Amino acid sequence: MTTLPLLKTRNLTKFYGNRIGCKDISFDLWPGEVLAIVGESGSGKTTLLNCLATRLTPTTGSVEYQMRDGQYRDLYRLTEAEQRLLMRTDWGFVHQNPADGLRMAVSAGANVGERLMAVGERHYGRIRNTAADWLQRVEIAVDRIDDLPRAFSGGMRQRLQIARNLVTGPRLVFMDEPTGGLDVSVQARLLDLLRGLVADLGLAAIVVTHDLAVARLLSHRMMVMKDGRVIEQGLTDRVLDDPRQPYTQLLVSSILQV
Repeated sequence: MTTLPLLKTRNLTKFYGNRIGCKDISFDLWPGEVLAIVGESGSGKTTLLNCLATRLTPTTGSVEYQMRDGQYRDLYRLTEAEQRLLMRTDWGFVHQNPADGLRMAVSAGANVGERLMAVGERHYGRIRNTAADWLQRVEIAVDRIDDLPRAFSGGMRQRLQIARNLVTGPRLVFMDEPTGGLDVSVQARLLDLLRGLVADLGLAAIVVTHDLAVARLLSHRMMVMKDGRVIEQGLTDRVLDDPRQPYTQLLVSSILQV
């Protein structure tokens, strides 16, 4: 790990009218680190993720990101065009529903190729070859390159969405319940694939999940949210093996009893 964080979040707060979305969230994310944000439905974890990814504007607080030139920029002071450029190049966002992160009316290869074109690649042969390579990396047969995503299973769509996000070599990937809605056997394969890709590429990632098994498998560090606040955080194994807060203890024990 480098000595400087990739992302610095300070006192991040989001209100929906009088209702708290998330409140006073502060943490650093380091290059190559995977952070899991866990909690029940309504705990504020998705609100926090969307604020970090500039999909929502927080009420107060700041998120600073270390750009490729080494300088920190406040994400909410970037122009819309600068934010969009980050999302297309330096960041990825893996949605729970793959259809939200794919263009369903264009082929699998075009879904991956679009991201390459966003970073300036114009050579059709190179784009197609890179797309084919990435389909193989996410365990999609190359002969499906011209098929539409709507012809794919849910697990294949999710793997295609991952390829689309990772093809540009992003430094930070946001994942919102990446295995939600998939069969258990499909989940296991997808998690194995994700863990390998994140490690191979040295990605930093922020993963929102209600599934503690997903958090254990993917993340180095974990934050537990309740009612919009972080109530416990630490190394993932420590939090899961020795939870200190009663709420975290309840979460862990409920999983063990299933």
